Amino acid sequence: MNFVVQSKILLQQLQTVGGVISGNSTLPILSDFLFEIKDGILTITGSDLETTISATLPVNANENGKVAIGAKMLTDALKTFPDQPLTFSIQDDQHAVSVTSETGRFKVAGHDPSEFPKLPEVSATAEVAVDSSTLSVAIHKTIFATGNDDLRPVMSGVLFEIGGDRSNFVATDAHKLVRYSRFDIQSDTVQSIIIPKKPLNVLKNILLSFDAPVRVQFNSQNIVFSFENILITSRLIDGKYPNYEAVIPKDNPNKLTVDRTAFLNTLRRVSLFSNKTTYQIRLRVNGSQLNISAEDLDFSNEAAETLPCSYEGEDMEIGFNSKFLMEMLSNMDSETVTINMSAPNRAGILVPAEKADENEDIMMLVMPIMLNN
Repeated sequence: MNFVVQSKILLQQLQTVGGVISGNSTLPILSDFLFEIKDGILTITGSDLETTISATLPVNANENGKVAIGAKMLTDALKTFPDQPLTFSIQDDQHAVSVTSETGRFKVAGHDPSEFPKLPEVSATAEVAVDSSTLSVAIHKTIFATGNDDLRPVMSGVLFEIGGDRSNFVATDAHKLVRYSRFDIQSDTVQSIIIPKKPLNVLKNILLSFDAPVRVQFNSQNIVFSFENILITSRLIDGKYPNYEAVIPKDNPNKLTVDRTAFLNTLRRVSLFSNKTTYQIRLRVNGSQLNISAEDLDFSNEAAETLPCSYEGEDMEIGFNSKFLMEMLSNMDSETVTINMSAPNRAGILVPAEKADENEDIMMLVMPIMLNN
């Protein structure tokens, strides 16, 4: 089997598919790309058993066939080539792969393609079309809040609630929670699924270079994202997501509004002087002034700054993990942010003070830290 393909085009597809390949897989075949030629179309597939990515591109081929090729060596070799046609020659019986360029030839050992895991067939029970930029934003604004606890796998993914008057993307690690809602993602069925973190990270990176509608199909076990020449299939996380609505305080009479960028930059400075175990910062709101302070008694470090703000409510003092606050502020786009609070021992709720897009709504919740007075 022989085929000819441009080196730059092939490298782009390999880098897209390679995002799912793990370098420390227990199965050697999972360190390979699967190359399959059918009617002049090359399909490149990578998998880690949980997530599978396929990309297609037209090539000049003399026959159909397939082979598994080591991903790292092939990708590293292609990075060194200027854009030029490459001729791949595969000996089907020995799975040997020879690549001929304008200046020479290299040979790599291929592997038996029958050992490569088969792509799962998904009989979708629900389907929705999502604009690529919308999906990218939804992933970006929620995935940082997912957990890493192996004992609670449902919290290591993003909850996707579809149907009704809105669709929600929700992530939490029990210390912080994000709910990103879209009013322009519609579906006839109401369903909830939990999507693992890894395929979402891979998808987020791929979507940066695409501007196309994404077809999302899923059932109770698997989800498929397809757009242009890319197909991403992943297993879903099995389990019941926590009732996140129950932890969102409904009555929050104290409302603090502050410039987001100024608040974020101040937190970055002040948090340098906080305890490196708790990252605790103290917010003291008094009238139109917000005092932000931190201290590390073990090393006699402390810092305090004051920002102008708009505040409705009684004077208040509350502690938060500065890392969580900075993550949330970094994932908001508004010029000003409002923190809704009720008491020093109850969660604070961050929302943008102004809406840039009428089709979206975002709410971020952060649990407080008990202050030592």
